[in-house]
Amino acid sequence: MNWTSLTERTGQLQQRATQARRRSRHLWRRLALFAAVLGPGLITSNVDNDAGGISTYSLAGAQFGYTLLWSLIPMTIALYVTEEMCARMAVVTGKGLSDLIREEFGFRPTFFVMVTGFLVDLGNVVAEFAGVASAVSIFGISKYIAVPIAALVVWVLVIRGTYRQVEKVFLALCTFYLAYFFSAVLAKPNWLEAARYTVIPSVHFNSAYLLMLTALVGTTIAPWQFFYMQASFVEKRVGPRQYPQARADVIAGSISCMAIVFFIIVATAATLYTSGHRSIADAADAARALAPLAGRWAALLFAFGLLNASLFAASILPLSTAQVICEGLGFEAGIDRKFGDARIFYGLYTLLIVVGSGLILIPRAPLWRILVLSQVANGIWLPIVLIFMILLINRRSLMGEQVNSPTFNVVAWTTSIAMIALTLVLVYFGLFHPSSSVVPGL
Repeated sequence: MNWTSLTERTGQLQQRATQARRRSRHLWRRLALFAAVLGPGLITSNVDNDAGGISTYSLAGAQFGYTLLWSLIPMTIALYVTEEMCARMAVVTGKGLSDLIREEFGFRPTFFVMVTGFLVDLGNVVAEFAGVASAVSIFGISKYIAVPIAALVVWVLVIRGTYRQVEKVFLALCTFYLAYFFSAVLAKPNWLEAARYTVIPSVHFNSAYLLMLTALVGTTIAPWQFFYMQASFVEKRVGPRQYPQARADVIAGSISCMAIVFFIIVATAATLYTSGHRSIADAADAARALAPLAGRWAALLFAFGLLNASLFAASILPLSTAQVICEGLGFEAGIDRKFGDARIFYGLYTLLIVVGSGLILIPRAPLWRILVLSQVANGIWLPIVLIFMILLINRRSLMGEQVNSPTFNVVAWTTSIAMIALTLVLVYFGLFHPSSSVVPGL
């Protein structure tokens, strides 16, 4: 090789090395941007795997085996489509969903949405503390000790923390959902059969199956999610330039949420359904039943997941409710606000925590009726919120060029109509045929 060739070869190698360094820096910059935006989508999607949700998923696996796994794919799409619209409205307008409803539709519709949301979420907060009580009972701890401690912990977390600190805690809690992955592995399922039922729909046209399918959808997508996610992106000051990262956050949240649902159904299907042990009342019953079938560690991990999910949701649900009401009525709101600057926000948060945990401590409290009414109200509230969202995101005066495309509108309206129809079925059974329900608390 002559000197000229050697020089050319060296130059080519140096150029490739420079290009590789640039690609590496570009990749790290993109990862840093994603890490900075990461949070609202991942937290919002995963917190919906709460006590009621885990109970429903456990019952789906225990009673129907793997046959409902196919529904997770369209549910993932529905979850992403609805949450992406909220993320887009947040980064374009810089305002929360309740703010936009008040500004675009007036005070009366906003007040109706706020009152309905408060009542629905109060019932849901009670359900989360009921989940705490159920989970700790597996570890032999009295609810009269655990529930007040849990209430104090979640109250102090928000009252004393900043948004960044609280978000880090919430992201850490997301990782604890991996307990359900390990429970599923310890249950030793037939992974090939589970995969087959996931990609090939297996629909049964009987009332129990269809009601459970309805419950899965209604449990996975809740109205409070939209308000909390949009407010979180606003509070985090995510702007239009960070929209791609915000969308990636929503995608990550939707997929991870459905992955956890998959493992919960697989764990109970591989054990309770296969063994014929299908009569469970809630997730705590499922955890107890797992012990003789999949081992003590599988049961403890399942119970730990329930406790984590209940604490997680007990923190976020009252926080979301207080944020929604204060935004809608024009009061100061946000974790970064000082107590003296946002007394109504922190007062509502405290009220929800005290009432939600206090009802659980009342001997023989009618918790079943509270859970039924909260789920029925949730079903009524969901279609209203969805319609507001679609009308808002298609206002060019509000969204500019970021309105829904025709294709995305078709997906959004189809998803919304399907969710409305399924939710109305759930409301109908909850109101008029509660004895025929196969869903805990409904």
